[in-house]
Formats: sequence, C-alpha cells, structure tokens
Amino acid sequence: MSFDYNTSRKKLVLPEYGRNIHMMVDYVKTVEDREERTRLAHAIVAVMGNLNPHLRDINDFKHKLWDHLALIADFDLDIDYPYDPPRPESFIEKPRKVEYGTHKLRFRHYGKAIEMMIESVLEMEEGEQKDVLLNIVANHMKKSYLTWNRESVDDEVVLKDFKSITGGKVDISKIKLSEAKELISSNKPKRPQKRTFKKNN
Repeated sequence: MSFDYNTSRKKLVLPEYGRNIHMMVDYVKTVEDREERTRLAHAIVAVMGNLNPHLRDINDFKHKLWDHLALIADFDLDIDYPYDPPRPESFIEKPRKVEYGTHKLRFRHYGKAIEMMIESVLEMEEGEQKDVLLNIVANHMKKSYLTWNRESVDDEVVLKDFKSITGGKVDISKIKLSEAKELISSNKPKRPQKRTFKKNN
C-alpha cells in the first residue's frame, strides 16, 4: 500500500486556496467544451470567494479572484473571462533597486545620526539652549567612542573629532565631557527595586 504525501504532489501556486481548488482548475482545463469550462470556472471562483472572505474588503475583489484563477491555471485556461485576463509578466515584478546613501561618514564609530544632530544644532540661534545641546551631543560622542574602545578614551581625541565634524564653528573650550565611568553607568539598565510587603498582625 502506497501513501500519497503532499511532498510528492504538485506544488500549489496559491496555497491559501487549498489543493482541492487547484485540482478543480486542473480538471476544468481538460474539459473540451468552452462554454462548460466557463461555467465551471464561475463555480470555482464562487467557492474561492467563500474560502477567502477577507478578499471582499479589497477593491474589485471579484477581479482579484479571476486573476488568482488564471494564476492557478498557469495562464492556460481558455474561457470567457468577465475581465481582461492578466498576463504572466504582470506577476513578475523586478526587484527594486536599493538606493544606497551617498553620505560619507568621516567617523564611522560615531554614526550618521551624530553628524545629523550636529548639523541641526548648528542651525539654531546662538544661546544657552544651543550650548547645552552641543554639550549633550559631544558627550554622546564620547559614549559612542566608549562602545568601540572601553579600555581608554582620550577626551582630546573626542573634542578634536567634534571640532572636525562641526567645521570649527564651535568653541570646544566650552564643551565639558563627563567622566567615562559616568557615561558607562548611564548605559546600564537600572534594576527594578525590590518591593517589600508588611505582614498583617
């Protein structure tokens, strides 16, 4: 006795409709009379709609069902379609070209976000708020530097890089960098405090 496993069967074009629908379509293709093929195709599409009621929320869902029928039939079903039958090439979508960023990073270990933040802050009007934000960004640079080199970090190197990224538009003498241990500790997630419950006497 031999068993018919799915792994040995024909691969389903649209698995969501199940194997029975695919077998029905294959049968319709063998029917010689065109009118009979068309009648059976309408019946199959009605069943397909019942199996996938969510398609009713899609505009022109009936058109979508007929497109799916043509796809299941491998575009080889000679019937009177109620809509223009789709062409095989309409289902073959060429992969879209991925546009890579043309922005070159001078300091990869700081990341592009740092440079974008600095550009935004530099456009602000002079004042205390701008100075505070520049100081925050500079410390964030040091924190990023620490993720690459935890053993040591030279503040002069960070400030030199900061001056380079800002194009020398910032007086680095006003920048105050935090200690490395403070920046590292701020990266660590805080442990939730243990809750204690008093016993009722």
